[in-house]
Amino acid sequence: MILVNKISNYFCTNFELTFDSQPGIDFAHNHMSLPCILVFLYLSSIYCGNKYMTCRNPYNLRYPLVLWNAILSLFSFMGALRTYPTFLTIVTTNNFSDTICLDPRTTWGNGASGLWVQLFIYSKIPELIDTFFIIARKKPLIFLHWYHHVTVLLYCWHSYATLAPQALYFVVMNYTVHAAMYGYYCLMALGIKPKWLSPIYITFMQISQMLVGMLIQLSASYKYLTDSTCHLNGENIFWGGLMYTSYFALFTHFAIKRYYKKKLK
Repeated sequence: MILVNKISNYFCTNFELTFDSQPGIDFAHNHMSLPCILVFLYLSSIYCGNKYMTCRNPYNLRYPLVLWNAILSLFSFMGALRTYPTFLTIVTTNNFSDTICLDPRTTWGNGASGLWVQLFIYSKIPELIDTFFIIARKKPLIFLHWYHHVTVLLYCWHSYATLAPQALYFVVMNYTVHAAMYGYYCLMALGIKPKWLSPIYITFMQISQMLVGMLIQLSASYKYLTDSTCHLNGENIFWGGLMYTSYFALFTHFAIKRYYKKKLK
């Protein structure tokens, strides 16, 4: 696995390899109120946007939507390529406890993985634009959609500001799922329904991600309570566990309603 990491580093730019994440971490730590302000503006824009579109025809926005989904899919794909080698090296050269305990600044916090983790955290802000396309096209805006965007932004920001060591698990999983999900959305916006990629597979990936997230947070809770040397934050674990549990319930309910009940009808 060390060889995998070396090969991956060979394809990285010098900027990635020498990247220092500390300024970005400090910014997140010193501006903990910023994500709350952004969430307030986001929810306000949803309300105002729905009001504005009430008496108006939906916008087409087909090609902007294609471009938007293509950019997010490629970005997520690159993020997965850059973080997976470090993740695999860490989990194969350390015991599980160390992977969720060690200070990220000594493991994955700097270099190429550090850059792409930081990009992942701050990308949760522009990802809010997803909702614009739903409102402007007058598509149904379900609770799961905006709840997911709000809580992900808040939790990711807090995780980065507190240097949550278990976060790399979540980053790698999310990059992977988003690469497939946004790629699927891009093809759908183009009017191409890939037979080889059923939407139920993407939903299954999302539910699996939430299940793993719950298990990681449970393990982190145990280490936090039993090992004072662990670089863990109690608030982060609590809210992260609550978030992943709610996601698991909501995505499972969504899957049952969309696939199982629809099949019965």
